[in-house]
Amino acid sequence: MDTTHDRRRQTTGGAGTERGLAGAFDTLLPQGAPLRIDMYDGSSAGSPEAQHGMALNSPAAVSYLLSAPGELGLARAYVTGHLTITGDLYTVLRTLVPLLDTFGWRDAVRLLRDLAPGHLHRLSPPPEELVGRIRRGWLGLRHSKGRDSVAISRHYDVSNRFYEMVLGPSMAYTCACFPKREATLEDAQWHKYDLVCRKLGLEPGMRLLDVGCGWGGMVMHAAEHYGVQVLGVTLSRQQATWAQKAIVSRGLADRAEVRHLDYRDVTESGFDAVSSIGLTEHIGARGLPAYFRFLSSRLRVGGRLLNHCITRPTSSAPHRVGPFFDRYVFPDGELEGIGEIVSVMQGNGFEIRHDENLREHYARTLAAWCANLDANWEDAATEAGIGRARVWALYMAASRLAFERHQLELHQTLGVRVAADGSSGMPLRPDWGV
Repeated sequence: MDTTHDRRRQTTGGAGTERGLAGAFDTLLPQGAPLRIDMYDGSSAGSPEAQHGMALNSPAAVSYLLSAPGELGLARAYVTGHLTITGDLYTVLRTLVPLLDTFGWRDAVRLLRDLAPGHLHRLSPPPEELVGRIRRGWLGLRHSKGRDSVAISRHYDVSNRFYEMVLGPSMAYTCACFPKREATLEDAQWHKYDLVCRKLGLEPGMRLLDVGCGWGGMVMHAAEHYGVQVLGVTLSRQQATWAQKAIVSRGLADRAEVRHLDYRDVTESGFDAVSSIGLTEHIGARGLPAYFRFLSSRLRVGGRLLNHCITRPTSSAPHRVGPFFDRYVFPDGELEGIGEIVSVMQGNGFEIRHDENLREHYARTLAAWCANLDANWEDAATEAGIGRARVWALYMAASRLAFERHQLELHQTLGVRVAADGSSGMPLRPDWGV
């Protein structure tokens, strides 16, 4: 069949003629597409007037794209600097991804035919890339304590100063909840923590366990504004050190503590509430039953759990994250559908009392983080290294797009450990507001 792309190829002559190397990308970026691809040989594809696009600055950029087609090759070329972005990274991804959705195997064959002879070479990945899942076995079994410790440290122990520049004063590395459209990121992070406290029914004198506590934002909010005794645990040593200093500086050392500790090693029990904000993504589907059983065992009867985590939009979607996220961002990360999580919670100690999806809020949160990174780009790149800064720019822009396109969701799910006689201690109607 003579398609539009086929006709264009016949009239332009393809790569290697007057169109240059960029001619190979005609099937990806047809003339008039609001993006531009500039090649190192001086040729270009897409719209000449486009304000956003990418430049393949060397043969290595093409080699990365061809040797690992898809997100991994794109990441390698971008992180190494052989591929650079013109204009805004998020805008480039937002325009490019729908085009890739229509990029079929015949288009891929044409691209390889035109470019492989001179560019299909195996190159070493950038140092920011972790080895694949199979070779990672030397760290231990997936989601073992040792391997989880390495995975968490790799992501969160980049640099506290780097995260300060990206996250802002709240140092909250999870989805915010915007009470109004005009709310700032700091307002929204404060509101998120307060919403969690209200859902958990916290009152002065209660005891809260915060697992995967990050830099202690929830720990300090609950202690300061609700008068509870809080224990937070994190596998990141840098997070724990930063959080303990912040706790002391805010005069909360008598009510709050953050330990560098695996949640599975918490020996205390009888907590009135447990908050899990952004930890479930690191547990793995097979580990969820044991995870929720353990959290239930830390609670008193009538105690509540608030689980806040990223989920897949369906329960049939693959659990494992893609190769870019697995090797550069969240090693061994897994995401489940909310139906799977609720089912496991129900089967392992909890009655589900409330759930809400904050998908759009996470897109806005990521947009704010991207803006922070852009505003502090030179300092952030100096602090963490230019390659690591590029990883964060790419992953946050891609994540924002995924939430907007409903490829990801963010759920807060409230469960309670019900007494043997069926009493829950819950209000007849939600009294925390949304």
